[in-house]
Amino acid sequence: MDTGFTEFVSTRVPWLRKVAYLLCGDWHRADDLVQTAITRLYTHWHRAARADNLDGYARRTLVNAFLAEQRTSWRRLVDLRGTDREQPVPDTDREAALDLRAALDRLPPRQRATVVLRYYADLPVAEVARILGCSDGTVKSQTARAVDALRLLLPAEPIATPEG
Repeated sequence: MDTGFTEFVSTRVPWLRKVAYLLCGDWHRADDLVQTAITRLYTHWHRAARADNLDGYARRTLVNAFLAEQRTSWRRLVDLRGTDREQPVPDTDREAALDLRAALDRLPPRQRATVVLRYYADLPVAEVARILGCSDGTVKSQTARAVDALRLLLPAEPIATPEG
């Protein structure tokens, strides 16, 4: 049991961490979410190992951990974002990445989850609905609202930077 779990986790942690970061907008909190998801995955490994899509099972566990944390009062009482330097973004357009992260951070948790799962994880509507435990129509409406909000929050044209 432990060998299969260890092998799966060692290959998937970077991917889970990226998904967690896109959900919460903070690397430290993303690490906590991944740890929570991995712990839950370990306690249910006998069931998870038999899943048709183990990546999907792990992703759903991570999203559920994120959404559960959003419902607790701890999240409202302790906000550690900005207390440490974040890891640099490997992308060359750092300003756009920062704008997108700030805009994602302003979305409600379920809308953020639908955007991350639909556009970052590239999952179909039905799979997102299954992960979030809602209907296809709810995923579509949450995604549409999120995209509309992002359009309002993000500049229509890239901001020109001075040549230097």
